[in-house]
Amino acid sequence: MSTGERPNILWLCADQQRFDTLGVYGNPYVETPNLDRLATEGVMFDHAYVQSPVCTPSRASFLTGRYPRTTRARQNGQSIPPDERLVPRILADAGYTCGLVGKLHLSAAHPRPHRPVEPRIDDGYSWFSWSHQPPPNAVQAAMDWPTNSYTNWLRARGVEFERETHPDTDEVQIGVAEEHQHTTWCADTASDFVETMAGFTQPWLLSVNFYDPHHPFDPPKELLDRYIELLDDIPLPNYVPGELDTKPEFQRWHHEGTYQGARTIAYPDRTDREHRVMRAAYWAMIDLLDRQVGRILDTLERTGQRANTIVVFHADHGELLGDHGLYLKGPHFYDPAVRVPLILNWPAGLPSGRRVGSLVELVDLAPTLLDAVRAEPEPGMQGRSLWPLINGSIADAEHRDDVYAESYNAGGDHNGERAYVTMVRTAEHKAVVVHGHPGDVDGELYDLIDDPGENVNRWDDPAYVDVKVRMLRRMVDRMAMTVDPLPERDDVW
Repeated sequence: MSTGERPNILWLCADQQRFDTLGVYGNPYVETPNLDRLATEGVMFDHAYVQSPVCTPSRASFLTGRYPRTTRARQNGQSIPPDERLVPRILADAGYTCGLVGKLHLSAAHPRPHRPVEPRIDDGYSWFSWSHQPPPNAVQAAMDWPTNSYTNWLRARGVEFERETHPDTDEVQIGVAEEHQHTTWCADTASDFVETMAGFTQPWLLSVNFYDPHHPFDPPKELLDRYIELLDDIPLPNYVPGELDTKPEFQRWHHEGTYQGARTIAYPDRTDREHRVMRAAYWAMIDLLDRQVGRILDTLERTGQRANTIVVFHADHGELLGDHGLYLKGPHFYDPAVRVPLILNWPAGLPSGRRVGSLVELVDLAPTLLDAVRAEPEPGMQGRSLWPLINGSIADAEHRDDVYAESYNAGGDHNGERAYVTMVRTAEHKAVVVHGHPGDVDGELYDLIDDPGENVNRWDDPAYVDVKVRMLRRMVDRMAMTVDPLPERDDVW
């Protein structure tokens, strides 16, 4: 950290974006020049893992630096307790102006007549332009969510929000034109904030929480058409027929489209062309996201704030996208579900072109950002600052031996059966434990050297008994270490 001024923070979070969706992460199909440049001119993390495979627990975790079960916001549809301390609250107390654009999802956010908007705790955001998502259906549009800033933005433009089903599959929608997209609204609104703050001396933090590339898959036609032209070249999902026979039962339910009341996509019912069109639509949404991120970065540059602004980019969790015969998300811990892009860029205070191979967790972000602005860490934080890793004072392998994630009924249930699942991953192996399901396959074990695609479950393989025991010991240790450090100990007895 070389600058004498406290830096601004532009915190960009995508929703449901898996790690392999940027050119810089090896995807040869997407067009992501802005995010690629952000990575090549900053610090890029190759193995960043979320602490939950669904929204609320993950967001609560990286905004507090605490694990999902510690924050008590361990599942979607649950609200974060008011005593949790978020990074924007901490920085607001330290003199920062903190703003939010887009979704927050730290509380139950499904629209109801008696609950028209997501309730907030004392989160520190004094500038709040909220929109959980674009209208998914006529029911929500009719309820109108009067505080949905995106809906109001469209109304002011005289634009009707409409989608059209793609002719190849009902799982893809042709969305509104790019200039009317939710992500475009995010970029417009974020740019307004950046422009405004250029006239003030106090530092700022802006959380920009895009909804893309979250389902429904609904890119603008002009971005989807490019992929349709090369559809036959798009690879099919990573799925080996029969691989789910040796895996937990709820994965088979999900595969068949019966998990959580049929709110998942039935993989066997889709043709190869449909699988490719869904992947094309998802990638087109990534391209849209990149273009709009580029507009925000241009505003930073034009207003003279780019050099001393930390730009953070990551996602709250991944997307299975048909891999392992599964779509969307759930209590699943394959890398496409829990491994995400993570980029830090700060021209005045970070190295350029640094690529970190160490295992890191998004719970590490909160202490990292406090470290960057020389603010004291909160006593309840459980993450580890990434600064020693970034500046080379510790080797990559010294930051973490493993990463840990959890799903405690985080995504709902199936016919009253709730999934409680935990994961621990080292550089060589991954163990996933399904708790409370005796009689069924109750775990997964992957040899990530021989089977990087995680297709062969070694849980019951006699040749892996020693590995399984070691990984289970790690799991127990990590679960024990997520105990809340609060309240702090006052004395020896």
